[in-house]
Amino acid sequence: MVAAFLLVGVPVGAEQGFEDQYRYLVQLPYEPPSQPEYTPGEKATPAPEVLTPQDQERLESLIPLLEGRQEFWAIGEFVHYGKHSVPYLVKALKMPGPRVRFNAVETLSMIKDPSGVPGLLEVAVNPNEESRIRSHALRVATRLDSNQVIPALEVMVKDPNSTIRNTAVFEARFVHREEILPIIIGAIPDPEQYVSITARDSFWILTRFSGEIHDWETSTPEDRKEWVKEWWDWWKKNKDHFDTTPRSNEPPSPPDKLNVS
Repeated sequence: MVAAFLLVGVPVGAEQGFEDQYRYLVQLPYEPPSQPEYTPGEKATPAPEVLTPQDQERLESLIPLLEGRQEFWAIGEFVHYGKHSVPYLVKALKMPGPRVRFNAVETLSMIKDPSGVPGLLEVAVNPNEESRIRSHALRVATRLDSNQVIPALEVMVKDPNSTIRNTAVFEARFVHREEILPIIIGAIPDPEQYVSITARDSFWILTRFSGEIHDWETSTPEDRKEWVKEWWDWWKKNKDHFDTTPRSNEPPSPPDKLNVS
């Protein structure tokens, strides 16, 4: 067959291919499958307006269950009761188990009731608490009511733990109050480089002021103590007309050409 193909120069099956060229694709009618009838599910039982003694006893018994196999169910029960759960979750913030305390913070973030902010801030400023729980408590408190967190931020930016200091200056960017700016400036000369850079970015997000171009990646604490004077000079000139309009939370873009000063 190969020899014949080479000698004759006619592909085998040419007659078959000649017939195939007149074949066309045809769109067949399509009927979508029938959809099942929608039956709405049962509505969840609304939370009670006033807690009964049985409800109070139930919420009290849920606190230890925030740790263990039933923790997600317990969280759901607290969320169901809504604002009524806040006093019990604040009590859970002082329980011995760290898992209970962390889940209490998380549940308060789901309920979104600002009445839990004082309890969260008490945890956030507690130097004996685990840093992850302190940081999470501050984040949730800031989202619930940023106006209440300023005194806590003022304390936490001076905390011995650099992780806590960094969390504080990061959360400060969500507080659109002029009182927060001196707190952020005070963190720019921080001994830890990453805390200093976070403070610089938070200040820029609130004010759009980034100072002169400096090499922050290789800077020393002494360098940052010198550079922070630029921020204090800007604050003295602009504190009387600081714009509290919320701004973008994106950090400043690095310049195309870095001129190290």
